[in-house]
Order: sequence, then C-alpha cells, then structure tokens
Amino acid sequence: MTEEILKKIKQLPPLPESALQIEAVYQDPNSSFNDMVKILEKDPLLTADILKAANSPLYGFSREINAISQAVGLFGMGTVRGFALASIIKKSFPLDLSAYGITNDMFSELSKRQHALVTAWCMRKENKLMGILSPAAFLVEIGKVIIAQQIMAENKQIEFRDALKELQDVEKAEEKVVGVTTPEVSSMIFKLWKFEDGLVDVIGNCKNPAEAEDEDKKAAQILQVVRTAIQLNGVATEESIAAAKELVKTYSLDMASFETALESAVA
Repeated sequence: MTEEILKKIKQLPPLPESALQIEAVYQDPNSSFNDMVKILEKDPLLTADILKAANSPLYGFSREINAISQAVGLFGMGTVRGFALASIIKKSFPLDLSAYGITNDMFSELSKRQHALVTAWCMRKENKLMGILSPAAFLVEIGKVIIAQQIMAENKQIEFRDALKELQDVEKAEEKVVGVTTPEVSSMIFKLWKFEDGLVDVIGNCKNPAEAEDEDKKAAQILQVVRTAIQLNGVATEESIAAAKELVKTYSLDMASFETALESAVA
C-alpha cells in the first residue's frame, strides 16, 4: 500500500462514540437483544436512519417497521449492526466518488443493493454469518472514498477513467493507477478502527477468498459473489449475474436461494 494512501487512512477521524457503544454491546457475549435496542434508541437520528433502511422495498416486508425493537427482532442483531454502522460511518466521510464516474447517490445505491442481496440470500440459511456479512456488504466499498481522494490529488481522473474503460474491471484499474484496491483499503480502515479480525479478513480477501482464514472463507466467498453481481453503479446486468452464478457453482454455495434472492434484491 502506498504511503499516500496509508497517510490518508491514518488521518481518518476515530469512530464516533455511538459506533463504539454498538460494537461494545455486539461483541459482549453476555449482551442481549434488549441491550442493543437500548443503545440504538438513545440516538433518535440513528434510529430514524435504521428504520428508513429497514423499510426499504428491497427487503420485501409487507408491514411497516416502526420500532427499533421490531427491526432487531426481524433482522437480528448482526444485520441491524450493519444498518447502524453504515449510517454512522458514511456520515464520517466527505464523499466524492466523481473519479469513478458515479454520484454519491449511486454509491449509496451500490451499498444498499449489495446489502439487500446478502440479506435476502443469507439471513435465514446463513444467519450466523450475518454479523460479519451485514457490515461487510454495506461498507466494503468505503475504500473507494480514499482511493477517489488520491486519484484527484494526483490529477489522474482521466487516466483512471481510461483504465476503467480499457480493463472493464474496477479493481484492476485501481491497482494500475493507484497501486491498491478497494478491499485492501477498506480492510485497513477497519483494522485501524479495531474491528474484529473476521470482518477485516472477509473484506480484505473478498477478491481472493482462498486467502482468507478457514473460518472466514465462506463469508468472503459470499461477499465476492455479491460484489460480482452488483456493479459499480448499483445495477446487476445479465453478464454480472452470470459471472456471479459461476462463482456460486465454483464455491458450491446454495444456487436456489441465490436465485431467489436475486429476484427480490435486484428487481
């Protein structure tokens, strides 16, 4: 990783107190459903953000979710942790993704779609993984914020756009122009913020799940599939879905539940 990128990561502000409190509750084996609800309810703005996210049509609930307790009950602590961290952390960053040729709204849609696909695919069959997969799906792309800053600082916007067009692969273009990829930067950010090793490992190795620790391989594989299916602009194409399905076959993941999840998350 380049010194310039490392410097930008180290200059990031510390996690807000609200995020630290959520993490403390989530990581405490003695904490309960009610402990998480109490922490979240202390912050009315965060509560509003979580309920807005939980009520997205992407998740397919027919009734409105109007209380944090209801959201935690329906999604589970791990998934609501993802909603909360995504809201808190994205407000901590000045976002400008113009170097990638996308707007901030498109970047937000990318994260939402990836998270919706993970949730629809895994919340029931792989619920034990959602504590990592939920924040990972929401926040794996956050490294693009730092990379975009570096591209603009070096006046390489045109070079990067040309690389995107030539290579047709975002991370190959990042590697060519900046020398580092989104998962590498994102994992370094979460390592700096002292998140659990599993989350850092899954995000850092989602391009090469074979390099993840054994206990993290399946989550890294799932994250790679989801990032393959949902493109940079938040859209799934016939080509990206076909490529994602090939990965599902390669990793012997559940194809039937993946196809069902696609119907709800990318419709």
